[in-house]
Amino acid sequence: RVPAKSSLFRARERLGSEPLRVLFATTAKPIATGATPGAFWRGLRLLAVDGTCWDVADSEANETAFGRPGSGRGSGRSAFPQVRMAALVEIGSHAVLDAELAGCRTGEVTLVGRLPRSAGPGQLVLADRAFLGVPLWQAFAATGADLLWRVPANRVLPVTKQFRDGSWLSHIRASRGPARDEPVVVRVLAYGLEGRTAEGETGGYRLVTTLLDARRYPARQLAALYHERWEIESVFAEIKTHQRGARVVLSSKTPDGVHQQIWAHLLVHHALRELMLRTAATRGLDPDRISFTETLRSARRSVTVTPGSFSP
Repeated sequence: RVPAKSSLFRARERLGSEPLRVLFATTAKPIATGATPGAFWRGLRLLAVDGTCWDVADSEANETAFGRPGSGRGSGRSAFPQVRMAALVEIGSHAVLDAELAGCRTGEVTLVGRLPRSAGPGQLVLADRAFLGVPLWQAFAATGADLLWRVPANRVLPVTKQFRDGSWLSHIRASRGPARDEPVVVRVLAYGLEGRTAEGETGGYRLVTTLLDARRYPARQLAALYHERWEIESVFAEIKTHQRGARVVLSSKTPDGVHQQIWAHLLVHHALRELMLRTAATRGLDPDRISFTETLRSARRSVTVTPGSFSP
């Protein structure tokens, strides 16, 4: 028997957000196997990092805790407070492996800086140009993970050694602090896409990587591989557009309730993605061939029609 909404609200208040956060931290592990299409490249598990924002209920408590971004229209303030989330995602399965939450005044780089705890050897982490900084680069590299990140247009990368595939060895430096005098060796790849020019970059795209062996890791293959970073945008769309609902605002009027809702969404998404991976494996399919929206509908029907057949 499905409980009444009022009973669920009271139960949620008693539970709080911490048990869901701990449950997510315990269960959100890599789920792709060596047989999962698109999950590995040359033995490295493919991961991506990025950030997104959640609109939350317009209450005084939420605004105080999370802040409200500016807006170019009307009063100059957005309609709702926002929570910023940074996530580490397994590309092949779309499973969220780790996440950090904070108010909208906290930057993405700060939040992503807390995610190296879930990275490690045998992984290749992809990231956009907004995250390329020496401290964050070193934090991820220190875990043993390899990196493939895009470079901002204004970054100068001098050539110290040229390879036959067109890539070259260079170095990046911190803009300030003690690390400024300690250059970090990277390999640079420069390429263009036919019919497209990178936004703000007349010379095409540039990537830097910790994979310094040009023979083992060809530049052309790495350039093609970087496109997989965009899979994390699909993950955010699955959670925020399909699962939560397009333009739906999280209903909790308290910060703890908001955290609880977000952790719950991440738990449900991980459970759905694990179900999709198992289903694809039984048919020998790429998990991308399984519809997320159809899986979501089936899970919702199982909760209301035949309770117990699907339990996140």
